[in-house]
Amino acid sequence: MTLLTIVQNSCDSIGLSRPAAVFGSTDQNVRTLLAMSNTEGRELLDRFSWPATQIEVTHTSLAAELQGVMTTLAPGFSYITSSTFWDRTLTQPVRGPLSPIEWQALKARTATGPYASYRIFAGKLYAYPAPSAGNTWVFEYQSTYFCQSAAGANQSAWAADTDTGVLDEHLMEMGIIWRFKKKNGLDYSEDFRSYEQKLAMETVGRNAYANRCVPESAFPVPKKKLCGTRRLGCPRH
Repeated sequence: MTLLTIVQNSCDSIGLSRPAAVFGSTDQNVRTLLAMSNTEGRELLDRFSWPATQIEVTHTSLAAELQGVMTTLAPGFSYITSSTFWDRTLTQPVRGPLSPIEWQALKARTATGPYASYRIFAGKLYAYPAPSAGNTWVFEYQSTYFCQSAAGANQSAWAADTDTGVLDEHLMEMGIIWRFKKKNGLDYSEDFRSYEQKLAMETVGRNAYANRCVPESAFPVPKKKLCGTRRLGCPRH
């Protein structure tokens, strides 16, 4: 679905005239809807780690602490997805991200291995102890790209009427609608409630991994002896 279609559908729901174009429009309502389309995209990225906005990176390690600038290594970088950073050459994880305290403690011990750890500081990727040069490092990261051009180029903001969203367009429309109503002093309570319900359904469904463990304390009335965690598909449950 294109940006133009998203805005037109939002106008239909709000009761505004459908615009023939978004970019270049002088209509203040259309300009407001464009701004809210960008706000909604960024807010959705802040609320959840969407699989559609995750990207895998392959990096050849350098024999130095400084491995590179994140905007070069991972364009549109937001944060590294937990437990996805691996040295495929050595078949072992690259641990992190370390906090400033953990990083300074590690360097104070003059560590020599066996695992490298990483820290992102001032927009740069550091590793310690410094790895060997030429190892294949791979990680996944959450990007800021919630839309793309008609040619398929990733984007962190809408740039043309023909741009398409990579997230659920209906959810984006719902977010634009309640934000527009709120800004204009209209009753948006039901729209907001429906939006939050839709968002919850989307995120819960995407988080339902088959091997995910839940603490036994989350189940107040177990029917039989458990093994300490309740694992979906576990033969003891």
